[in-house]
Amino acid sequence: MPHLRFRAVEPQIVQSLSKSLIDELQPHMDCPREDFTFEYIYTTFYYEGEVSPAYPFVEVLWFDRGQETQDAVASIITQQVRGMFGEDVDVAVIFTALNATGYYDNGEHY
Repeated sequence: MPHLRFRAVEPQIVQSLSKSLIDELQPHMDCPREDFTFEYIYTTFYYEGEVSPAYPFVEVLWFDRGQETQDAVASIITQQVRGMFGEDVDVAVIFTALNATGYYDNGEHY
């Protein structure tokens, strides 16, 4: 944990970000590198009955680490994604806080 899910981002970009983001996020998250997971989700967006282009969308599932850390993480993700797409691209970063008692690893909750 944390788990980052990427939509409207090509798998090769997610692969590249999986190293650089851990390098920069790990000190803020205070967790081992091996706890990070990155997921590429193939999606198609629609608008008005047509396939529509979408801007990068990153969902972060994690144990809440406070607003200051969340703000820093959102900024880091946004900067690195823009580094791949261009500075003028919109980037959505959405956080979902998980409850430790509802998250199990090998049958044991945190």
